[in-house]
Amino acid sequence: MLSARLNINRGSQPHVSGISTPAEFDAASVATEIPLLTYGEEDAGISSDKHALIVPPFMSCGKRVHPMPVPDPSLTLPPRPMDPKKDLADYGYGTVAWKERMEDWKRKQNEKLQVVKHEGYNRDEFEDPDLPVMDEGRQPLSRKLPIPSSKINPYRLIILLRLVVLVLFFHYRILHPVNDAYVLWLLSVICEIWFAVSWILDQFPKWCPIERETYLDRLSLRYEKEGKSSELASVDIFVSTVDPLKEPPLITANTVLSILSVDYPVDKVACYVSDDGAAMLTFEALSETSEFARKWVPFCKKFSIEPRAPEWYFSQKVDYLRDKVDPAFVRERRAMKREYEEFKVRINGLVSTAQKVPEEGWTMQDGTPWPGNNIRDHPGMIQVFLGHDGVRDIEGNELPRLIYVSREKRPGFDHHKKAGAMNALVRVSAIISNAPFLLNVDCDHYINNSKALREAMCFMMDPISGKKICYVQFPQRFDGIDRHDRYSNRNVVFFDINMKGLDGIQGPIYVGTGCVFRRQALYGYDAPVKKKPPRRTCNCLPKWCCCCCCRSKKKNKKSKSNDKKNNKEVTKQIYALENIEEGIEGIDNEKSSLMPQIKFEKKFGQSPVFIASTLMEDGGVPKGATTASLLKEAIHVISCGYEDKTDWGKEVGWIYGSVTEDILTGFKMHCHGWRSVYCIPKRPAFKGSAPINLSDRLHQVLRWALGSVEIFLSRHCPIWYGYGCGLKPLERFSYIASVVYPLTSIPLLIYCTLPAVCLLTGKFIVPEISNYASLLFMSLFVVIAVTSILEMQWGGVGIHDWWRNEQFWVIGGVSSHLFALFQGLLKVLAGVNTNFTVTSKGGDDGEFSELYLFKWTSLLIPPMTLLIINVIGVIVGVSDAISNGYDSWGPLFGRLFFAIWVIVHLYPFLKGLMGKQDRLPTIIVVWSILLASILSLLWARVNPFVSKGDIVLEVCGLDCD
Repeated sequence: MLSARLNINRGSQPHVSGISTPAEFDAASVATEIPLLTYGEEDAGISSDKHALIVPPFMSCGKRVHPMPVPDPSLTLPPRPMDPKKDLADYGYGTVAWKERMEDWKRKQNEKLQVVKHEGYNRDEFEDPDLPVMDEGRQPLSRKLPIPSSKINPYRLIILLRLVVLVLFFHYRILHPVNDAYVLWLLSVICEIWFAVSWILDQFPKWCPIERETYLDRLSLRYEKEGKSSELASVDIFVSTVDPLKEPPLITANTVLSILSVDYPVDKVACYVSDDGAAMLTFEALSETSEFARKWVPFCKKFSIEPRAPEWYFSQKVDYLRDKVDPAFVRERRAMKREYEEFKVRINGLVSTAQKVPEEGWTMQDGTPWPGNNIRDHPGMIQVFLGHDGVRDIEGNELPRLIYVSREKRPGFDHHKKAGAMNALVRVSAIISNAPFLLNVDCDHYINNSKALREAMCFMMDPISGKKICYVQFPQRFDGIDRHDRYSNRNVVFFDINMKGLDGIQGPIYVGTGCVFRRQALYGYDAPVKKKPPRRTCNCLPKWCCCCCCRSKKKNKKSKSNDKKNNKEVTKQIYALENIEEGIEGIDNEKSSLMPQIKFEKKFGQSPVFIASTLMEDGGVPKGATTASLLKEAIHVISCGYEDKTDWGKEVGWIYGSVTEDILTGFKMHCHGWRSVYCIPKRPAFKGSAPINLSDRLHQVLRWALGSVEIFLSRHCPIWYGYGCGLKPLERFSYIASVVYPLTSIPLLIYCTLPAVCLLTGKFIVPEISNYASLLFMSLFVVIAVTSILEMQWGGVGIHDWWRNEQFWVIGGVSSHLFALFQGLLKVLAGVNTNFTVTSKGGDDGEFSELYLFKWTSLLIPPMTLLIINVIGVIVGVSDAISNGYDSWGPLFGRLFFAIWVIVHLYPFLKGLMGKQDRLPTIIVVWSILLASILSLLWARVNPFVSKGDIVLEVCGLDCD
């Protein structure tokens, strides 16, 4: 039995709805691990039972300043003696009133300084004697770094020039058809037009790329004052996992350990692990992880090591003694490495034991069955491993919270895969900790930079622009990828070029992991509206203008009075949250009065505790809530039927309707007027594992493309959704490009087939080229090359990464994108659903072992077929040129160039098929040759380029009699 080896006595009994279990997780334990979170109440003088909505001040702009009349210096007035008793009393010198005036003046000056600095103030270039010198704690926490004009202006010029060349190119192509190969010419022109449209959608969102710089020292000066508790906002961190056999528990454990040891106040961090597979292996591995964290966390913080995931820290091929002068470090590091090796043995032992499931299922230490034995039918489970019962590390310090969550699963319910699991975590975390910010990471994406949360807070907690930011997206970086990055796993072009361009518009799209959210934005609220500057005073304006102003004011007063009357009628039907449990206080009355209780329940579900938490913008648990009610509500909000007839998945939380819920969720936020921020620290914030063998990589791309097709065929398609809201036009372009790119697979497949057809038939898609046409084609190739070079220059991308991206664009386009298009059409039109398996994480046969692993999939057939027919076409074309003489080499050059372009782009695919043994799998050869032969026979039988009039029958001259 697994229970004999899986120790579950260490307070690891989960709380299960509807199951009697030992009371190891009682109300008292919850009471000790759920503190009431308040921010700056002592300093600001705010009562803890009230939570005010703090709006950042804006500098008054646009006020007219009227010059005062200058007195005549010849006129002198005798000085009036000042009566201290009278004058001091009148003006408040030395009194409380004067002190308040001075403090108010200083506050306004500080706000003015913050605005000026935020807009690019430079102390060396701008000096105002009226403004005091600002200390570091009041300066902006981040700043934009626009791309230098010497790089971006030529880039924009080339884009415009490329547009002009494209217009001239299509003018020539359309007006010069190829009559003897009209079908080929027409297909090629249609494909080229689609490529041009795709390029425009992808190119123009890169018009204003920017970079950003953060100031972590200023963040500490502002929110971590000496002698006071930290005022940094709390962060709830989500880790999602499904199958522990495909997502190894050791990798998940490393991710959790990197979170628990992050450089952030421990009382502000809570880690929630979502086990959507309800696996006892994940539960027991998390129990072992919590024990090892008591030793690992103090070691990381004592010596400030990086990264703080032990597997990757101990595998670094660097001199770990560099810059370490503490003699105790070597001793403690060796001891910690031994501890980690023992920890790995325990985790691997759990994995090996879990390979064989008993017939009666797993049992726990007390003999009760494991609730998750049936992964499709089990109750909800919550277990707090750290952050309760006074559990501390080996040095006696407090540890962050670590909470295991497995939502309820029942047959007949649509659980919405990862998006549904994330929404369950949103609700559970709102009940238990309710941090104002959330970070979600995949189970294989560990925190590589311990200051990643502080980097995000430099944007989220900025007093000027932070309130409008819905999320901070970090780029994805990966470990374990081969040096040549054969299948473009790093995706550097997207993360270092496209995302920087989007950051200059409205912000990057959400890519599914490594993203810090504002909780209020996930609740579907609109972004705060920026206050408009006050209107001009009309003292100095003409009288007719004043009359117009007066008339407009009168109209406004009339409209306001009418609005008040209407509002009075409406407010009779609106009532506040009166049915929320007694004892819950601290609700924002202003926001709660805007919607009645029934509307809150329709939006967020029937949980009064959760509804109360949504009204607390600065987070924290409602004051007066009992620990028993919190535990009860936490189980209630992860039940299967909780989301029925609510806005979850429609307007609230992660949005349903696509396997790529990340794009849809970020799109909805941008439609609500929010903006996002792209943060690229010098040390990568997160690192993860990527599938490096060809089959897994193609399946990963297939999943992304299928999600885009689903969005394209849904009501949330950015082509027609969200007009009249806060989405900017260029941001819409980027979202349109992100959902229509699978459609490019059909033109791309046709375009890659045309070279072979041209070589086999002797026809071509371009007529005889004149000097003007030659100049036009050369100009097009030059502007395409220059555009790419300039992009690589300002994006910091190497030529190798760019070329790998181009190659895999062709490989994925003719395979994964094509299959995704047809599967998406079948799913939407015919209701045929496709189940995806989780991509395997990590290898166990050495470095890059999976690179040479071959897995059969039908996705390999189209690229292999293209390779074969193009190679055959090259051979046939060269043979014909040799047999026909010197004159035939000129027309052959264009066709050969076209075919070699396809073969070179598919070369990494060919290398992937060859594998470690440098030989092609037989099944791929058989299928591809069979398909190529069928196509060749069909072409020979139905040749559209040979008319019946061209066939000449001659008498053979033989007497058959």
